[in-house]
Amino acid sequence: MGEQLKTDDTIKQTIYVSPLSRVAGTVADAGVSHVVTLINNEMVIDTPEGIEPARHLKLAMNDVCEPSPDHVVPCETHVEELVAFAQTWDREAPLLIHCWAGISRSTAAAFIVLCSLNPDACEFEIAKALRTASPTAYPNRRLVALADALLDRQGRMIEAVEAIGDGVIAAEGRVFRLDAQLAA
Repeated sequence: MGEQLKTDDTIKQTIYVSPLSRVAGTVADAGVSHVVTLINNEMVIDTPEGIEPARHLKLAMNDVCEPSPDHVVPCETHVEELVAFAQTWDREAPLLIHCWAGISRSTAAAFIVLCSLNPDACEFEIAKALRTASPTAYPNRRLVALADALLDRQGRMIEAVEAIGDGVIAAEGRVFRLDAQLAA
């Protein structure tokens, strides 16, 4: 993403998704104002330089879908906090969502944020936009299921994510962006 990005109105309403390794560069290059971190609680992630602490949501969870010892399973509270945070984003500058690899938790969170900000948009169209932007996206199914219930999408979010498939296997995703304002 080495090029300097414009900050016109289209870019302001952009959601970036990245792996942890690309957070600092993306924040600087894209002029990000809000950050969502979805990472296990053993990782101490500082608020990126230039981001106000109140604009950095940290959700401690492992990338798992089933309960297992020594892992924090994504829960309703995580999704509620994510949706509430997305609703406070003023869209005056981009939002960055990241996890460790930029493939599962962060892509699920981006999908959830897009569904919450665009309540009348088709879930399948949102999922297709996600797949087009990231061939490696593999949204965490538990996060999506929890959001589907919270947003009263009646299984359509789950179906949409299943319809786009697992994606290309990779150790780390590339930085990508999505338009936060979708046509209904």
